[in-house]
Amino acid sequence: MGFPFVIEKNDEKEENRMKISCIFQTARNAVLELENNGIFELEEGWEILVNGAFYGETKRVITSVYGLKPDTDYEITVRKGEESASVRLHTDHEFVTLNVRDFGAKGDGVQNDTLFIQAAIMACPKEGRVLIPEGTYKITSLFLKDDLKVAEEDIFQISGPIDLTFLMKMYGLSGCDSLRYEPYKPQRVPEIETDRSHFPVLPGLIQSYDEESEYNLGTWEGNPLSMFSAIITGINVKHVVFYGEGVIEGNANGDPDNWWYDAKVKRGAWRPRMIFLNHCEDIVFQGIRVQNSPSWNIHPYFSEHLRFLDMTVLNPKDSPNTDGLDPESCRDVEIAGVYFSLGDDCIAVKSGKIYMGSKHKQPCEDITIRQCCMRDGHGSITIGSEMAGGVRNLTVRDCLFLHTDRGLRIKTRRGRGKDAVIDGVLFENIRMDHVMTPFVINCFYFCDPDGHTEYVQSREPYPADERTPEIRTMVFHNIQAENCHVAAVYMYGLPEKKIQKVIMEHIRVTYAENAAAGVPAMLDGQGECRKMGIFVKNVSHLVLRDVVLEGQEGEAMILDGIDRLEGALR
Repeated sequence: MGFPFVIEKNDEKEENRMKISCIFQTARNAVLELENNGIFELEEGWEILVNGAFYGETKRVITSVYGLKPDTDYEITVRKGEESASVRLHTDHEFVTLNVRDFGAKGDGVQNDTLFIQAAIMACPKEGRVLIPEGTYKITSLFLKDDLKVAEEDIFQISGPIDLTFLMKMYGLSGCDSLRYEPYKPQRVPEIETDRSHFPVLPGLIQSYDEESEYNLGTWEGNPLSMFSAIITGINVKHVVFYGEGVIEGNANGDPDNWWYDAKVKRGAWRPRMIFLNHCEDIVFQGIRVQNSPSWNIHPYFSEHLRFLDMTVLNPKDSPNTDGLDPESCRDVEIAGVYFSLGDDCIAVKSGKIYMGSKHKQPCEDITIRQCCMRDGHGSITIGSEMAGGVRNLTVRDCLFLHTDRGLRIKTRRGRGKDAVIDGVLFENIRMDHVMTPFVINCFYFCDPDGHTEYVQSREPYPADERTPEIRTMVFHNIQAENCHVAAVYMYGLPEKKIQKVIMEHIRVTYAENAAAGVPAMLDGQGECRKMGIFVKNVSHLVLRDVVLEGQEGEAMILDGIDRLEGALR
């Protein structure tokens, strides 16, 4: 499924012109972006030339070029027929490369290479690079350090514990066409170890000697709890780049001795992530593929200035708690050109449950998500439900959503606290296909042991107090959702603290011919429905501009508790 390439017109001459820019580079590679108004991928491929020599083809709006030399001038061109665009760059300086094979790593899939790779990481100087060449590297957990570049020059697979195995080059995926309509199916790597006793444990809270302060290392679903260390772990590190064309393989499955079996039971500690960044700063992950995670794939935690570029994140549709990328209480995060196909939320923006949210009052803020593709899973882009610290200034644009349960999803509930404020959220230029319910705001989300209590689920107003969350302004602009199944829009605010303002403009929703019934949001009392129109309750100001529904069954709009309605369906 491709989308048209839009040629920009230049001033009054209306000259057809395409643009390309370099959005990230190292000494060895560059990440390019076609500035064409496209969404995630183009309809047809474009040639890539490096200093005039053919490099490959791409359909991706954001794509990577590898195999460059340090401290060298390059001209990179994209071309299709007579159309072309170029960018010039000078690669970064590189002081030294440390090959993990020189430190004793074998990459044969038999020897445990953990200590040898960790030794190379710890020995790497500033402006140096750790090279993991082609091979299979069997490890448990790796810990990052400041001023580090880890490069996978060739193809490898890091399996979890990290195993680095031969796979096709990522730039040959051509927009992930092979993954777009067939759900991802993992293949077991028998030699990869998943014995919990071989993983370090990160404690949740460690009390200081003055018995007043705390040191938080581990976390699980918004609370400070002990967890097994991730395959790649960074704690209080700065200036790290992890890039290449390889695969980090978690090797999780549902066998009794593996991570997904009886997933809600804590066994020793909570399940590990694939990548965990705790209080880190200035971190880039680029190009790699992450798959079959024991739990959340990528989890930045109280970190800032982060970039995730041109990556692929894969888990089976039925894998438990395998969110793609969950920034929690983070600042300044860019997620660009990433393909997700997994068993839970593709991206979930969080800020902790009540203990962490009220103690640190650190919102997740200044988050940009663009040119990504979300496939399968519960939600394409989710806010919450662990958002006691609030979420501010979130922009999602130029993305493609395929076959997810919900598209743009917000989930919260009474008890998240007065600091759980969502504000400054913009979703624009989104294409959806076979998303069950494209727009969901649910203020009665029934998570946690008390999720079904009267306090959480009552539709009658409670006094607004220290426990009451708040949703302020939401903007949905230029969004097309085709083949919707359950409902076009489902928004249910709290009666005592209504959603302040929802703006929906230039929205078009059509329904699947053979639409499947389902529950639009996870709250008590809402049964299954099919082809429902717009359902909105408890919103102070609702704006509808150029909103079109085609094929709904029953009433086009069910509105209740709306103080001000501006506009109407077209």
